[in-house]
Amino acid sequence: MWRAGGMSAELGIGFALRTVNERVQQAVARRPRDLPAVQPRLVAVSKTKPADMVIEAYSHGQRTFGENYVQELLEKASNPKILSSCPEIKWHFIGHLQKQNVNKLMAVPNLFMLETVDSVKLADKVNSSWQKKGSPERLKVMVQVNTSGEENKHGLPPSETIAMVEHINAQCPSLEFVGLMTIGSFGHDLSQGPNPDFQIEVGSTNVRIGSTIFGERDYSNKPAMDKSAADLKASEH
Repeated sequence: MWRAGGMSAELGIGFALRTVNERVQQAVARRPRDLPAVQPRLVAVSKTKPADMVIEAYSHGQRTFGENYVQELLEKASNPKILSSCPEIKWHFIGHLQKQNVNKLMAVPNLFMLETVDSVKLADKVNSSWQKKGSPERLKVMVQVNTSGEENKHGLPPSETIAMVEHINAQCPSLEFVGLMTIGSFGHDLSQGPNPDFQIEVGSTNVRIGSTIFGERDYSNKPAMDKSAADLKASEH
């Protein structure tokens, strides 16, 4: 949990990004030597934040951004200022994706990865929709696994993960399976030691950080948060 780093956002997005990247590198340096030397990807979670803040982070070298809501992502990614100022931006969708919103998500400019595939039906729908789009690149996807076993979280049970990955690889030619996404248990008793679900040292390759970079979120102009937003909050700090 990096909540203590929230102060860095008050000193500016550039400073916050440098601080976060330094902390990621410090965590990587503590990894056991037998783990693959894969450099983690920093996903800056920009939900509820305006286009200008995305552009500012981009100007400081950040290229990968995450959003939880399909409509907000579509509007932000289609913003003319972002399209002109951020040609190399890579958008990750990190919220729970309902099947009726798949086509809308596939229309997002510069969509790079869907982190939350949690059923065969969803994988098939995404594969079909991306195929119709006619992109020369396969869409990168992660399979979401509910490792903490909490009922209020989306994701496959661990026992179904292998079959799901095999299905994507064999039956979804327009998708590229790139890894697993897990959501840590938010209620871990820290008196028992660090939360094992938030240890970058164990080999995480995709790190999502939100308010530490952009400051606290403002939901005053947003519709009521759906459950997926609450679910995902734990993995973003």
